Amino acid sequence: MTIYQRIFRTIYSIDFIAIIALIIGFFFPLTRDVEMPAVFWIKQLIEYTLYVIFYFGNVHFLFPKLANKKYGFLYFIVLCLLIYLVPIVLRWVRNITDLYPALTDVYASAGYPYRPSDHWDTTVVIAILTIVLAGSYFSAMAKKMHKNELAYEASERERISAELSFLKAQINPHFFFNTLHTIYALMDTDQPAAKSSIYNLSHMMRYVLYDTKNDRTSLNKEIGFIEDYIALMKVRISDEVQIIVDKQTPMSDMKIVPMLLLPFIENAFKHGISAIEPSYIFIGIAMTDTEFIFEVRNSLFEDLGKQLDADQGIGIANTRRRLDLLYAGKYSLDIESDTFAKEYSITLTILK
Repeated sequence: MTIYQRIFRTIYSIDFIAIIALIIGFFFPLTRDVEMPAVFWIKQLIEYTLYVIFYFGNVHFLFPKLANKKYGFLYFIVLCLLIYLVPIVLRWVRNITDLYPALTDVYASAGYPYRPSDHWDTTVVIAILTIVLAGSYFSAMAKKMHKNELAYEASERERISAELSFLKAQINPHFFFNTLHTIYALMDTDQPAAKSSIYNLSHMMRYVLYDTKNDRTSLNKEIGFIEDYIALMKVRISDEVQIIVDKQTPMSDMKIVPMLLLPFIENAFKHGISAIEPSYIFIGIAMTDTEFIFEVRNSLFEDLGKQLDADQGIGIANTRRRLDLLYAGKYSLDIESDTFAKEYSITLTILK
């Protein structure tokens, strides 16, 4: 149960108990063997109406308006004044209705002794008012916590939305900067490949502009985007570099955060390829009934390994943050740098 649900339940539990208690208190005299006179029920109606006004007046007006640092002392004075005045009002009601003589006659006719005590009745009223005040205070506190929790959740949603927009804005330019740098390098060495790369890039831009507007996109579209990116990057690397894509087929579709997987592949191309040593990149994409599994492994070189340990790059750092915000408790990300096997690997698992 969330804190929001607990607070919500507490509010209505307190109010419900208070209402039931007041109803029981109002009708409790019916349990006596004596039939109470009409003036008693008039007194009872006025008395319990004041209790209800006192309870809900404190919950919805006095506490929200005065229970703060600025008016805290005034709030205390008002409560004390009400506890002082209500017994006076009820004493006046008992006097003008001739309640005690009426009760004396009723009890005498029933054969029961009755000794009216104004002091005792006032003490009981003050005790009930104190209990009513305590209940209304806890209810008002719960409502305040509920309101604060709603405000916090709203501000947190706005903060997360703004942060996600900022992270996404960082990831996309980061990707295009790397891609345009690749195409620029091809302009002097292989113009046909450069033209083909520009076409592929425009196709990828269509995905970024139109399919990443929403919070979620199709996993199959995201994988297609990754395949286009890999094809684009193959243009600038040697044929001796092994690029292996192991994609489970057939694969059911699911909704995923757009541009979530690309930074891991970017990182592999940036740090996992050597111009003088054998190198490779392995990309595995699989799905079970309960989870999506994405794996990237690439060759690791000593100098690049130190760089990876020092800074995993803006893309992966931002992706980890996006995962924390959007898949909290529903993902695992394992990043390993094995200097002995000379391999760098990431495994991302997202629960469906």
